[in-house]
Amino acid sequence: MKNNNKFFFGNVEVSKDQKIKQVNNVFNSVSEKYDLMNDILSFGTHRIWKDILVNMISNNRSSNNIFSYLDLACGTGDIPFKLLERNSNKIDVYMMDINQQMISQAQKRKEYSKYKENLSLFVSDAENIPLESKSMDCITIAFGIRNVASIDIALKEIYRVLKYGGKFLCLEFSQIEIPVIDRFYEFYSRNIIPELGHMFANDRDSYKYLIESIKKFPKQEEFNNMISDTGFIKSRYKNLSAGVASIHSAWKI
Repeated sequence: MKNNNKFFFGNVEVSKDQKIKQVNNVFNSVSEKYDLMNDILSFGTHRIWKDILVNMISNNRSSNNIFSYLDLACGTGDIPFKLLERNSNKIDVYMMDINQQMISQAQKRKEYSKYKENLSLFVSDAENIPLESKSMDCITIAFGIRNVASIDIALKEIYRVLKYGGKFLCLEFSQIEIPVIDRFYEFYSRNIIPELGHMFANDRDSYKYLIESIKKFPKQEEFNNMISDTGFIKSRYKNLSAGVASIHSAWKI
């Protein structure tokens, strides 16, 4: 993330190119165990959060027109595949991730073969979306924007690619505002999650980085303001699980 012209990989200040390279290395390392680790580390709660996000996407679909949808930092495709399972009629889905290994994992899933005609997959950075301006009805990014080197540039790209009347939705880890829960989560994050990463994925360092990246990410109000400053309107957020995560939403008008 950019902070006063500084970029951080976890708690370490690096160059922008180094951040992009090291984030890519993290996901090369965790890609094969990514879905399993999400279930283990969140006790399956990430599935509930993603269902809520998919509901919000579905509410913006029109039954009469083709719905063009882009999922940035798509990972193994949880959210696009959930959306297609609900209704694959009249929808063009674009899945983009900076990491080729994550895209490859998405292509191994049975849903990929089932919905292949609806899908376009490509590798790119959220700061450089290779799509035409004003081409998408909805853009989402889940647990990915904190890994982008320049969040402000990524937001501008998202705004550029959305149609007028299009909606942006971002599911991301956030800051807990209830002290007792916050203390428990702090202990769990710093002490347990890296060890679980070591135990189940043989990779303590990647999960240590993921926790540090959450701490570096702006608090809900600050990120909400960043979205508004990009030009979006009606920017708001909904806390999930006491603020462990939140969904930010905004419109391009």
